Amino acid sequence: MNKVITSLLSLGVACSAALAANGAISAVKVSDKLDGISAESPLWAKAKYTTVTLYPQTAVHMNDKKANEANAADKAKNAQVAALYNGKTLAINVKWADGTKDVQGAYSSDTYSDGFALQFAGATKKSGPLPYIGMGSDGRPVVVHLQKATASVYEPNGNKDVSTQINRNQTNLFGKDLADYDAKVASLAKTDYERSFVGEGFRSLTEIKDGSSASAAAMVYSSNGWSGTVSRPLKDAYVNSTGTVPVAIAVWDGSKMGRNGLKNLSSWVAVNLEGMKPDAKIVGEIAEEAKGDAAKGKEALAANGCAGCHQVTAADAPSFMAPSLQNVGGYSTVAYLRESILKPSAVVVPGYNRNAHSNTPWYTIEKGKRVSTMTDYSFLDKNTVNDIVAYLKTLKAEVE
Repeated sequence: MNKVITSLLSLGVACSAALAANGAISAVKVSDKLDGISAESPLWAKAKYTTVTLYPQTAVHMNDKKANEANAADKAKNAQVAALYNGKTLAINVKWADGTKDVQGAYSSDTYSDGFALQFAGATKKSGPLPYIGMGSDGRPVVVHLQKATASVYEPNGNKDVSTQINRNQTNLFGKDLADYDAKVASLAKTDYERSFVGEGFRSLTEIKDGSSASAAAMVYSSNGWSGTVSRPLKDAYVNSTGTVPVAIAVWDGSKMGRNGLKNLSSWVAVNLEGMKPDAKIVGEIAEEAKGDAAKGKEALAANGCAGCHQVTAADAPSFMAPSLQNVGGYSTVAYLRESILKPSAVVVPGYNRNAHSNTPWYTIEKGKRVSTMTDYSFLDKNTVNDIVAYLKTLKAEVE
């Protein structure tokens, strides 16, 4: 694995691009144009790469036995992440190891592609608290830029060139003429699967189709891994960046049927814009460390019956009783975990699926809003809450 990571870092990264040590990403300021920057651009030699760990997402359990079994023993992945900005545009590069190149088939429903996404905290009147790491939360929007590895797709009905609107086997062409025909169809095909979404929680994700998000994304496979880039404005209708841009990263592995919630996910990461004053509140929330005693927290978790519904380990309650906590410490901030204990309805994860018993719903609907069926633990004293949070932060897979 170390050799793979080393080879990934060699993809256009000069020795001067040293790894940052504090976990935050420093976006290096450049004067170059960054719109649509490629993963192979020599500009990335100016960047400073930081290791970001992505954990298997377990809060939402898929209703796919084969896929779940294929990912049951998944470990965390380390990605190398860097950022550049020029005052108007922010570009982020993500490199991660993947031993297989998986591309979505054009005419197949049983193949799955590799992919990645960057999630940005949306513009709000106040700089915190941050949205839920998975698709945002009510009143705390996110913007998600998704890129998948896809094969060339040409849909004749979507193109006005009538000369290419028939199957090649139905033409009267042979030899060079048929090769020329194939080349023309290939030139009209689309190979890019890039989508942008805005959301304020599960089931609210909406694709941005009106051109109001002028982003660009791409991914390139080389040396047993992917390198993906996203470039977007620092400020638009959805994001209003100051000196710190909160970003979360997700990657999918098509060889393990990865899609939707079946992915590896980072916690929020602070991208600090070089030369600008960092947003102390955002940086503080992301970097906050648990203050309690994890051993006492484990005891308090058991004493309050949490494992009766939540999967703390694979041997605990079934995954459909409540969101699994198996990797919650890896991709959750201390602030989110504390909020979930004291205000369980602040973010309602909708993982309820057809295998769940009707007597164990995760939430109810009251006045049009989802209300969690989890006990409100606001009666716990501050020290106990801190202890539980400290224990929850230990729940995460080891890095492969």
